[in-house]
Amino acid sequence: MQEAAQEAMQEAEILIDVREQALWLTFNRPEVMNAISPGVIALAMRALDDAERRDDIRAIVLTGNGRAFCAGADLKFAQGALQGNASGTDRFLADLLVLLNRLERLTRPVIAAVNGLALAGGLELVLCCDLVLAARSARFGDAHANYGLLPGGGGSVRLPRKIGATRAKYLMYTGEFASAESMERAGLVNAVVDDAELLDACAALVRKIAAKSPLGLARMKALVNDGLEQPVDVALRQELLVSALHQHSHDIQEGLAAFQEKRAPRFLGR
Repeated sequence: MQEAAQEAMQEAEILIDVREQALWLTFNRPEVMNAISPGVIALAMRALDDAERRDDIRAIVLTGNGRAFCAGADLKFAQGALQGNASGTDRFLADLLVLLNRLERLTRPVIAAVNGLALAGGLELVLCCDLVLAARSARFGDAHANYGLLPGGGGSVRLPRKIGATRAKYLMYTGEFASAESMERAGLVNAVVDDAELLDACAALVRKIAAKSPLGLARMKALVNDGLEQPVDVALRQELLVSALHQHSHDIQEGLAAFQEKRAPRFLGR
């Protein structure tokens, strides 16, 4: 009985829906601005595991319910060190980092539809996504400095790589919130849309991505992510190797055949 109640509570913390050939994960703790709890982490990990096993899911979408995308880690779990339970805090942050790394490394494209505040761990979630759409009212901030905290989910590593060290340090040192438009100019956000159009714009983007080769997108994602961490000559050699391997795939043959036959390709992801 207790396990069933715990499962029901976790199910309510994230709304899970499969539509438009995408897994939509909606953070559903609006009363705490969708702060990340252990239940959120566990449920998200299970949903991502399931998505990776399904051929019909071509993308992952993250968004929030209410006025926040995600305000970061639930501070009651981050306060363990103050209560003599530093190991509990360490475990929570370790689990959070596993989730963030998993998002970044998924073979499917991951899209953040930022509907409101994306702060601290919420910003770190955004940083792990491949594409970011933002409502015009959305705000982004590191915010850790406001509480004497340090980033624990890769913010100090990924944010400078996304928007440059100078911009990243400003957000980190001041704790200020940045507008969606300024983050679009900085390169974190792909597009800013009116609030009421956010989910429709995201669904249109999913449809565009779902029409492409899943195998091709997975390999592109790996090449880009790996190439950012390698010397240019090493990354170029890796691109040639993967491209040569890709010549033997069904999807490249299907794409070329569809071009010759003037029809839409039917990609299978292999």
